[in-house]
Amino acid sequence: MSADAKDGLVAGPDGRLRCWWHGGLDDYIAYHDTEWGRPVADDRRLFEKLCLEGFQAGLSWLTILRKRENFRRAFAGFDFETVARFGEADVERLLQDAGIIRHRGKIEATINNAQRARELVAEKGSIAAYVWAFEPEPKERPSEFTYEALRAITTSPSAQAMSKDLKKRGWRFVGPTTVYAFMQAMGLVNDHLEGCVIREEAASDRQRFKPPA
Repeated sequence: MSADAKDGLVAGPDGRLRCWWHGGLDDYIAYHDTEWGRPVADDRRLFEKLCLEGFQAGLSWLTILRKRENFRRAFAGFDFETVARFGEADVERLLQDAGIIRHRGKIEATINNAQRARELVAEKGSIAAYVWAFEPEPKERPSEFTYEALRAITTSPSAQAMSKDLKKRGWRFVGPTTVYAFMQAMGLVNDHLEGCVIREEAASDRQRFKPPA
């Protein structure tokens, strides 16, 4: 963040103020404006994001974002029914794919999590119904969405609860920080800063959104 943007708001090329982390990069601005913080109920997108957050561990989201289409091709569009049937030959194939993060543990975790996703859907009806049951109560959220307040948040009680439950169900690479980043991206929380041009748009999307039961 530049010295003249102490409130965490940084102008993009169009002059509009946004959360500091876009860095003026076109692909990051597009992600910030059209995806991050917008509520999602599509099971495939939710599963994809949980997996990609796991791949991000130790890396930047920008690295993953720029490889996202490669990940989608490699993992059958994150159709968890298909990924759940991947075997050792697929693991070896993916370890040779330079377009993704070639980490055996994360690749095997994605296949495992696809199998766990099938079990979750059989029990809960959908991944979306499960995920949105962990949406935080207003009292859990900051009173002000300032740069200082949001930079101090790396997880939350709801994210910790979801992480604990997923691990109990056998999911991998779903720690509380990873789950909180997932919640931020999928619109379970709106962590756009006050004054960000997208904050009210994301809030309006959430008002119109009906969480699946």
